Amino acid sequence: MDVSATVRRPGLSAARVRELVTAALESERVRDALVSIAFVGTSTIARLNQEFLSHAGPTDVISFALSRPESSLPVIGDIYICQQIAGRNAKGLGISLRAELARLVVHGTLHILGYEHPDGDARFSSPMWRKQEKILESLH
Repeated sequence: MDVSATVRRPGLSAARVRELVTAALESERVRDALVSIAFVGTSTIARLNQEFLSHAGPTDVISFALSRPESSLPVIGDIYICQQIAGRNAKGLGISLRAELARLVVHGTLHILGYEHPDGDARFSSPMWRKQEKILESLH
């Protein structure tokens, strides 16, 4: 696993990011994975959002997974997290930035594993959201 940052302080230690990704992978019994997590600024995440998802503006997390033609092959994916947007979201949710960043690491990992959720408030009651929260709860 690789953790990188183009921002000064990514908000989570590399060890904590590894712990979060590992917990999400283990929850799905995935033993072989290559996952890269990059903490990036708003301009980078906005460019990725436009280029690959055709959405304007910055977002909190974007995940890209390579397809696995066989389940015996490793899970491979990249996760991009924008700390500035995560900070705005954390304030709106009344939680710490660290808690929101942890949620985004697990969230991005679940997307790499094939989980999806509906847009809007419906995502908070989706199976993916419930799984994410269960994983986070198990690490407290």
